[in-house]
Amino acid sequence: MIRLGLCCKFEKEPIKFLTATALHAGKLTPAERARKLAALCAANAAALRASLEYCAAHGIGCFRVNSQVLPLATHPELGYDLKDLPGGEAIVKAFKDCGAQARRLGLRLTFHPDQFILLSSPNPAVTAASVKELEYQAQVAGWIGADVINIHAGGAYGDKPAALGRAAAALKKLSGAVRSRLAFENDDRSYTPSDLLPFCAGQKLPFVYDVHHHRCLPDGRSAEETTALALKTWDREPLFHLSSPKFGWRGPDPRPHHDYIDLKDFPSCWRGLAITIEVEAKAKELAIKRLRRQLLARRAGRK
Repeated sequence: MIRLGLCCKFEKEPIKFLTATALHAGKLTPAERARKLAALCAANAAALRASLEYCAAHGIGCFRVNSQVLPLATHPELGYDLKDLPGGEAIVKAFKDCGAQARRLGLRLTFHPDQFILLSSPNPAVTAASVKELEYQAQVAGWIGADVINIHAGGAYGDKPAALGRAAAALKKLSGAVRSRLAFENDDRSYTPSDLLPFCAGQKLPFVYDVHHHRCLPDGRSAEETTALALKTWDREPLFHLSSPKFGWRGPDPRPHHDYIDLKDFPSCWRGLAITIEVEAKAKELAIKRLRRQLLARRAGRK
């Protein structure tokens, strides 16, 4: 059975995740900043609970958690350990309660860090910052029971084999908490499924198949073949990504995402699979509602 996933935020629902800028937070006194950040983290724990309740009530089986759910947590000057903030232990418990709630509701939780995670970078400082960010996200993932931290391979830097070699070396610096959740996804500019499937197999990591990216950056393999290969990399429910081009496939650039999903972009080989499909559409919950209705109608039409 297909599980549809909502990514990070809502289009119409009054559920908001709060953030802070380093510029603003840096102007506060240490005590003021600690209180401010604690309040934001507590509010985001409450928003996560509300998000899970919404998903369970509307047939959404997965929720991708915003990577900045603890604002500025890994900032080089303003970063913090949540437990050291005022009321931090209670806030950690609130996140753990969200994990228990997700389990009760049968919901899956994932993370997809921002593009600045670059394990393939030739710059050691960039790699170190990426490792730090992944360790933070694994900590929160442990609290809430998220089973995937999905990343891109990063830049090719003119030499893909060398870049992937650096990524493999960086993987050795990661804790078991990160490695047990880490997955790699093909992108639309540098790394195709054919580039990453052997890498994932060699590193014993799952491969997140983004069919939109594959259509933007093809490698000669079909969606059917790539799907079959991707499924073999998973030791748990596979995670895939789906989106449609904002300007159409004949538009000036197929990379930007549309508000909704064109049902023609849903691979026929995904029908009937027991997978999670994160819907990367700008209309968020509205796009999932429409896609879910269309999939149900198509299934009913086949009966």
